[in-house]
Amino acid sequence: MSCNTTPFDYRPMTRVVYGPNAIERIGSLTAELRAGKVLVVTDPGIVKAGHLDRVRESLEASTLEVFVFQDVVENPTTKEVYECAEFAREKKIDTLVGLGGGSSLDTARGANFILTNGGEMKDYWGYGKAMQPLIPMVAVPTTAGTGSECQSFALIADAETHQKMACGDPKAAAHVALLDPTLTLTQPREVTAHTGIDAITHAIETAVTKKKNGISTVYSRRAFQLTIANYPKVLQDSKDLEARGAMLQGASFAGLAIENSMIGAAHSAANPLFAHHNVVHGEGVGLMLPAVIRFNGRDEEAAGIYRELALMAGLVTPDDAPEVAVEALASQIEDYLRLADLPTRLSDYDIPEEEIDALAEEAAKQWTAQFNPREVRKEDFGHLYRSVYA
Repeated sequence: MSCNTTPFDYRPMTRVVYGPNAIERIGSLTAELRAGKVLVVTDPGIVKAGHLDRVRESLEASTLEVFVFQDVVENPTTKEVYECAEFAREKKIDTLVGLGGGSSLDTARGANFILTNGGEMKDYWGYGKAMQPLIPMVAVPTTAGTGSECQSFALIADAETHQKMACGDPKAAAHVALLDPTLTLTQPREVTAHTGIDAITHAIETAVTKKKNGISTVYSRRAFQLTIANYPKVLQDSKDLEARGAMLQGASFAGLAIENSMIGAAHSAANPLFAHHNVVHGEGVGLMLPAVIRFNGRDEEAAGIYRELALMAGLVTPDDAPEVAVEALASQIEDYLRLADLPTRLSDYDIPEEEIDALAEEAAKQWTAQFNPREVRKEDFGHLYRSVYA
């Protein structure tokens, strides 16, 4: 295996704490940040599952004053972010705890921008635009999917246009990511399916992007190993704590890979599906991933990396050609979609075929498209959509 010579500048920004029942340490970990008034940002499902009670109990045991914002919605918009920031301002919050899936973590991180730096969410679209420090944040994922706990980006949709804005800043990285697999045991199978395929997509896409480097490759491959082996296990046995822990670690490692190498065309193609047809993010990226693998597989370097991943997963032998490995990897993802009862055709969403050109035009404008290993234009996105249509 050759060494990737792409330059990188890697500075670990987040302390990662892992272990079953690690949530019991959140009080002491948050207190170490000199917290006083803590806002827990979460959603009603997490409250119902009892996770908020465990968090509140630990925080209060460390003599911290606890407030709760529980109005997080899936795929948060600027509306929820502004409401959260205003609530935090009223309560004079000095520390945030994001508790839940990527939506809770994104809402907390987005609110942090507005609370500390003012303005609107679009002012932070891009990277490094926060001029003032942000308050400390503890990220507690209850799903194994986005890896947001190990990233410095908030993905927020404009409430009016539905345009997703990736707002990143090194100051927005969580001070602590607390990974407790027991918190993922309450996920419905559907959520496990969506988030798991998202994590697998992150591992595969980060492995081949134009920005991949020595650091991101380490995280991408370990994330792939953990997620590709354990995704079917968590689908078949929701109480398999070891598999749950592996998926949680894999998702976080993939998040670290994203932080260092970004993602590609599968995400670019999925975003318009959500914006215009409310296709769940995990379903969208999973649906598009096999087609993107086959598209990128025509690039020699990408095909070689896909071959290495396929070998790691036991999908091919060392004697198999790269094109065989590319197809084996794409087919494995399709098998996982069927195993998870996820759609494998774009037509399953009742999206008119005549809309494909408009979707393709929007996909080509997505920020992540520029990092795909092969140049991907509007016409290419059109071919990708049509290849999975019927």
